[in-house]
Amino acid sequence: MTLTPLVYWAQRHEEIFLRVELTDAQNIDVHVHENILHFQAQGHGAKGQHLYDFTLEFLLPVKAQASEVAYRSTQRQVNISVKKEQWGWWERLTKQERKPLFLAPDFDCWLDESDAEMEIKEERKIRRKASRHDEEGSISLKTGFLFTYNLVQFLGFSWIFVNMTIRLLKFGQDSFYDTFHTISSVMFFCQILAVVEVLNAAFGLVRTSVTPNLIQLFGRNFVLFVIFGCLEEMQNKPVVFFVFYLWSAIEIFRYPFYMLGCFNTEWKILTWLRYSLWMPLYPLGALAEAVAVAQSIPIFDKTNLFSIPLPRALGTSLSFSNVLRVHLVLMFLGLFLNFRHLYKQRQRRFRATKRKAH
Repeated sequence: MTLTPLVYWAQRHEEIFLRVELTDAQNIDVHVHENILHFQAQGHGAKGQHLYDFTLEFLLPVKAQASEVAYRSTQRQVNISVKKEQWGWWERLTKQERKPLFLAPDFDCWLDESDAEMEIKEERKIRRKASRHDEEGSISLKTGFLFTYNLVQFLGFSWIFVNMTIRLLKFGQDSFYDTFHTISSVMFFCQILAVVEVLNAAFGLVRTSVTPNLIQLFGRNFVLFVIFGCLEEMQNKPVVFFVFYLWSAIEIFRYPFYMLGCFNTEWKILTWLRYSLWMPLYPLGALAEAVAVAQSIPIFDKTNLFSIPLPRALGTSLSFSNVLRVHLVLMFLGLFLNFRHLYKQRQRRFRATKRKAH
């Protein structure tokens, strides 16, 4: 007794993809004759261990040569690809208008025609860039500059992270209280240098939005230079440790990812860390910054630092602590905007990776 397996299909302009749900398939026979594909194999399908087969008559002609009909069996399924006779997009897979009951779209690799055309354009761009790189045979000035910048930032934040980790293991909680005095000089350097990221986005050296980079740069430097740098009372507080540690924990994965990207190289584990670790670390970093701002408000009230005197008719002065309260609200608005931006980046990245895998 033969049974019909579940079959999922998708297409590109030049090819048809079929995925046959058959586990541990054996004695596989796949061939195309007169535009009709025949499949037969022994395996474990929807009805258990049986002999399964099916036949599909394609809507338009396909290439029937054995070299143009490829299949690959895995432990879970059989993947089949068939070349179209002519480049184009089919409105359906089969000649018969009514779809066979065993056939369904493969949404894991499904693309609409417009999406497929965009994919082709992107692939052509990548090939053109690769060919230009091969022809040049040398690293461009732009690539060298971006690589050097990311390398310097990686080394700076790595020094901060490793130094703080060693001090934490050696001195325990005592290391919380002198973090600013031991780490701040390198952190000042790295955060001043981060202005380059905003300029890179503004002048088109990297393809990213200026706004998220500007929000992060302003938020961090406000905390670093105004809250920690101007108030000695804040420099010995444990919150400095948590702010610096969370900042550096994010950057030691972000900058190596960009370094490899300069040469169109990718490490899968590093890519996953770059687009995943920010989800817990970024909100924690924003929370630590908010705690630092909140702790500084009574100090600014007491010292009247940065307060602006006003005429008697309007009041005594405009307290800087009120500015900090507004800043706290804007911080969480900026967190939402950057979180949404990073989440969209993550979706685009892994969607593109998934498409390439298919």
